[in-house]
Amino acid sequence: MWTVGHSTHPLEDFVALVRAHGVHHIADVRKMPRSRRHPQFNVDTLPAELGSAGIGYTHFAGLGGLRREQPDSVNRAWKNPSFRAYADYMQTAMFAAELDRLIALGAREPVAVMCAEAVWWRCHRALIADALVARGEPVLHIHTPQRAEPHVLREFARVENGRVTYPGEPELF
Repeated sequence: MWTVGHSTHPLEDFVALVRAHGVHHIADVRKMPRSRRHPQFNVDTLPAELGSAGIGYTHFAGLGGLRREQPDSVNRAWKNPSFRAYADYMQTAMFAAELDRLIALGAREPVAVMCAEAVWWRCHRALIADALVARGEPVLHIHTPQRAEPHVLREFARVENGRVTYPGEPELF
């Protein structure tokens, strides 16, 4: 499994980028699969454009970002509220079901998990990658046509029964 950010790439460059890594399918994990600045990545046209290049497309709305933090969060190690909120969402049945669907797709063909952010560590793809690694799935983050970085589970992550949490230290005050 790979991850990739569409960033500001022209579509042709994006296709060449994922092809260079042997990707056959894009798993779009944007909650809202649209871009005003980069309309070539809108859900209205992207599946057909990728299809004409021989690359499949599936929108995984259930893996999308922009989640709400839970008041009883077990993920205190995340100081970034958006990442903490997504880590909270990762504890839900909906997330588990969508992750299962993604893993099943990846078992059939090479898949890249795609969002807009170019840099994986500033995107919820980082947390999805943690969840995949916790389930025994190797993940590579695509940087260039020649370079992909293996994902390593964060040191503050805890894995139990294939689920990831980021407990951190309890806050005293």
